[in-house]
Amino acid sequence: MNTYDNIDKYKAVKGAVVTIGTFDGVHQGHQKILQRVVKKADEDNLTSLLLTFFPHPRMVLQPDHDLKLINSIAERVDLVANQGIENIVIHPFSKEFSRTTAIDYVKDILVDKLKAKVIVIGYDHRFGINRSASIEQLIEYSKEYDFEVIEISKKEVEEVAVSSTKVRHALEKGAIEITNKYLNCNFSMHGTVVTGKQVGRTIGYPTANLMIKESYKLIPAPGVYITSSIINDTRVYGMTNIGVNPTVSNEAIQTIETYYLDFNEDLYGKNLELFFHKRLRQEEKFNHLDDLVKAMQLDEHKTRAYVQQVG
Repeated sequence: MNTYDNIDKYKAVKGAVVTIGTFDGVHQGHQKILQRVVKKADEDNLTSLLLTFFPHPRMVLQPDHDLKLINSIAERVDLVANQGIENIVIHPFSKEFSRTTAIDYVKDILVDKLKAKVIVIGYDHRFGINRSASIEQLIEYSKEYDFEVIEISKKEVEEVAVSSTKVRHALEKGAIEITNKYLNCNFSMHGTVVTGKQVGRTIGYPTANLMIKESYKLIPAPGVYITSSIINDTRVYGMTNIGVNPTVSNEAIQTIETYYLDFNEDLYGKNLELFFHKRLRQEEKFNHLDDLVKAMQLDEHKTRAYVQQVG
């Protein structure tokens, strides 16, 4: 897949089937749209293209909202590529760009720069300054500028019954299995292993402390999860605690710490992807360190049983 970080950097070789949106999560509904774009491009000998934006428009237009996203932009690119899209244009969203009129957006961007021959879009899509134009206006423009509009109907959207908002809410509750069902894959986070307080070593559970660079990345609710990472081309399972470690620390600083089963290599400084499989329990404050160790032993037993079950 070809990736462009600005509309102006995209140089059209032939006409495109274009879809537009933030596509945060690249969930089941997004996948259905992207697959439709790819199929139409193959049928009409066109290229497939997603026009997306970063930062998320709400981050720019509603900066006090503190919106968290399911994916980092790099994760989103990888997930879109997995759907077979040939081109992704990630255009910087700004207040200035938000003031683009509907006609300029269609003519200058979609038609002149992206060479859109087909636009696949949801029934409720809005565009142009103050989101003033709807799909009805897009259909009118299509007659003037000679492109086809394929509308994703309300019925089709409701059949999928998934939205980025629903995924975010599931993650905020720690409902990982529901999240994974929505996404058609395991939710994951990318980060770098950094030095922690190394308390785990003293109780027989050395952990890798993952630092997430992107402050806008949505972290699942505090708790203990069954997770895995691909390390040296091998999937290694573990149990991850997200939280503030109240039993051993009085600092309200959230960490993401993973104890990998049967693994003792040095991971400091390595970039890892952490896949989430199941939530075991919420984070707890124990009165004694021995009680924490017993809880972790039970977590380990459940994790090993899960790994044995999935093979």
